[in-house]
Amino acid sequence: MRRGSRTYGLLSYLYGPGKSDEHTDPHLVASFDGYAPDPGRDPTANLMQLAHVLDMRVNQLGSRKPSKHVWHCPVRAAPGDRHLSDEEWATVARRVVAAAGIATPGDPDSCRWIAVRHADDHIHIMATVVRGDLRQPRLNHDANRVQAECRKIEEEWGLQRVNAGDGTAAKRPTSAEVHKAQRLGTDAPSRQLLRDAVRQAIAGAGDEEEFFARLERAGVLVNRRIGPSGDVLGYSVAVVGDRNKDGQPVWFGGYKLAPDLTLPRIRARLAVPPGERTDEDRALQPASRTPERRSVPARARYDAAAAADDALDMLDAEDDAVAAGIIAGTGEVLDALAGTAMPAQKAQLLAAARAYERASRSHVRAANTGSREIRSAARAVLAGGYTTNKAPDATAAATLLAALLLLVIASSSWHAERGHRQQAAAARATAEHLRAAYRQAAARPMATLRERGRRLPQPVRERQEQALRRAVPGEAGRRLLAEPEFDALAAALAEAEAAGHDPQALLEQARSWRELSTADSVTAVLTWRVRHLADLPAPARTPAPRSAPGHTPSPRATAVTPAPTTTPTDAPRRR
Repeated sequence: MRRGSRTYGLLSYLYGPGKSDEHTDPHLVASFDGYAPDPGRDPTANLMQLAHVLDMRVNQLGSRKPSKHVWHCPVRAAPGDRHLSDEEWATVARRVVAAAGIATPGDPDSCRWIAVRHADDHIHIMATVVRGDLRQPRLNHDANRVQAECRKIEEEWGLQRVNAGDGTAAKRPTSAEVHKAQRLGTDAPSRQLLRDAVRQAIAGAGDEEEFFARLERAGVLVNRRIGPSGDVLGYSVAVVGDRNKDGQPVWFGGYKLAPDLTLPRIRARLAVPPGERTDEDRALQPASRTPERRSVPARARYDAAAAADDALDMLDAEDDAVAAGIIAGTGEVLDALAGTAMPAQKAQLLAAARAYERASRSHVRAANTGSREIRSAARAVLAGGYTTNKAPDATAAATLLAALLLLVIASSSWHAERGHRQQAAAARATAEHLRAAYRQAAARPMATLRERGRRLPQPVRERQEQALRRAVPGEAGRRLLAEPEFDALAAALAEAEAAGHDPQALLEQARSWRELSTADSVTAVLTWRVRHLADLPAPARTPAPRSAPGHTPSPRATAVTPAPTTTPTDAPRRR
């Protein structure tokens, strides 16, 4: 619902061509009395006449008229729904104004309203909020009542059902903000750009000062509201160059960006420093990962993947506040990745972070307990900086994305079990973006592993096939052996075996992890899990063996040494 003060201005838009000539055949489908003039279909009617009819009671109040007397509510059918007739849209309009409290059936003093249709899939309902007795209607929580009525209409008419809102969604950019961004050629409206910037500044931040410093380093204008005591009471942010009609920056307070971006909510999230861990937290950390072989960005992503693994276990905890804290912390990791991704993956990761923003917030108040490790992972990813196209960095990125994908899918299930329909849908959308980013990151390392698997010595390959048959008996195992990615899995198992691990035990542990059934390729997922459990370095491309002229090399040329007979020195990571 939107409120405004210009009746004629809104009518000009509704009956006009639209911002890009998208309006066709504007006309009334319903009105408060059924006799309002229709400038779209009646050649003798004009916008001024219609505005006068709607404003008659407003004008009777003179100087006492409300400053924002125009009520505006667009109602749109979901993509894929059938086109409703004018009569059906008229019924929708009457039910909506009744639910909102604009016009109750049988009340002669109800507000004046109209419903304009200028496209196949939606109408605009416009009303002036002064009743016949010159009082204003009670419109508190009108949006919730209208949403509930629309859900009833969807169910009764067999239309696509939209997930019901719960009052925790972020404020969407207005149409004016969207058109302004298009006119200026920016990537997104200022509200969205600032929401991204604030979330990336929060990700893993140690305290309030670091949060504000990150914002300023990102090139965002920051205005802190200082109280008489000298304390910071709030903040607002603006995009450089985005100015209003008076030439002043267009400021957005935290609440205008999202409910959880107010300063008190940010302070609550930062209450526990992300680097402060208990002895129990330290005991759950993965063993050192041969840092000499890995760049700083790669090391940060491997550690973040380990934190995601541990967080996945904690989602099953009975304490919902702990789980909500982990889900919010997962959002910080996604924000950190979006801020440090390679250009090829940045679009998908930014889309994933924006989608998960909705999933990270519900009416379950998040607790900091349990989220410290995942928040520390976000901080490490930001500190590690940008990755490169080199194999070690790509492998680390793929490992983290695979772990985050499991965590996001589990978050969707957690929300669905609690009836959080919008959050569950947002997490599912996030998973699709993460799958696309994973495919980009994993393409080169998986190609190298497939090549290495095809060139394994026959005895080595047969041992890995036997390990899989023992770990996955029956038809399920035969299906995995037939998958195209089994070559890569065989290479990972052979490398783990050479490092002293039991391939069958690794496979059994990898299969015990959650959400395996959602994978596009089970063997591809198992490949990354095996490498992650065995702490294997990034796969380097195996050079083709040189051969004498006229000699054809064997396709089973040795790429991995046979398994040693020594006892493994390191157990796989806990799960």
